Amino acid sequence: MRFVQPVLAYMLLGGTLAACGGGGVLDPGAGDDPGTGSLTLQVDADVNARPIVANADSEESFTTEFHVRVQKDAVDVTAGTVTVRSRGGDVALVYGGDNRWHGAQAGYWEVYELAVEAGADFVDGVRVDGPALHYFSAPLPGATLDSLVAQSITWKRGEAADQTTLDTDKIDELAIPDTGTFSLPAGSLKSKADGVEQERIRIERHATVIPTGAIAGSQMRVSVRNEVEVLVQATGL
Repeated sequence: MRFVQPVLAYMLLGGTLAACGGGGVLDPGAGDDPGTGSLTLQVDADVNARPIVANADSEESFTTEFHVRVQKDAVDVTAGTVTVRSRGGDVALVYGGDNRWHGAQAGYWEVYELAVEAGADFVDGVRVDGPALHYFSAPLPGATLDSLVAQSITWKRGEAADQTTLDTDKIDELAIPDTGTFSLPAGSLKSKADGVEQERIRIERHATVIPTGAIAGSQMRVSVRNEVEVLVQATGL
């Protein structure tokens, strides 16, 4: 009976909201929810959206992967059900040999909700209202940059994310403020002395919720990455 009533309530709520034109619990802006649970499971859940094309600017231009590790008493949970819900539908995850449950979904739907059930142990209704999509306004795809000088990186986004990182092929996960602009220091791009080099500049933005129905150390994180491909001119050095 534990799952019947919440599901029924969710269906009724969804129908009511649809009828009056309002937003649902999985619509952007719905907000976070730490959910409920038996306080017996440790859950480490990642929702990772990646662009299908460089500098993607629409939900349909992304693919989203789900990776969830579930443990009880420090032992991996390999049986039961792990489900991620979004406006794109429900995805039942499959346990893999790397001690994690995996799944994927076309598009990036921003709001994701997690449910885990393993016998009497459960975590349910953990919802993350993830970052809105972002895309680069500078540099533009195919631009030629000089690695010996600082480069202005700008991106368009909605509300600021909880955490934001920037990567190139030369630097890894540099924490930056999500202000929409950043001065990339000289020397941060891969280059060579006698020819043009290809580079990718990537910005990844994260939102995290700590489930209240799981044990300490649990989290659910939604991340969206976008990237732009550029050229780096020869340094002559």
